[in-house]
Amino acid sequence: MLAPSRGFEGFRLLRLLLTRALLVALPFLAYFLWRQWALRTGRPMGATPWPWLWAAGALLFGLSLMATAVFHDDNRGKTYVPAQAHPGGAVTPGGFDGEARPR
Repeated sequence: MLAPSRGFEGFRLLRLLLTRALLVALPFLAYFLWRQWALRTGRPMGATPWPWLWAAGALLFGLSLMATAVFHDDNRGKTYVPAQAHPGGAVTPGGFDGEARPR
């Protein structure tokens, strides 16, 4: 379980990591599903193309990194407001001006 102080950001990071892991696994999943179908229909199968599967997974991973860089909001020119501790133990999370921050 994630630490309470990491809350919202921790879940975003976990979702991002699982999405990228799924993209790497997708070529393997597609190949092995196709392989099972081909074996059931009686087609002879050669060796598993491991380098091609890894290359396809790495390509999807790289494309997802590029898409993140292209479509992610830019924070240049924005002012960062650090987290603040208030009397009574309440903490206001930090973030950039003009963006919704979790409470």
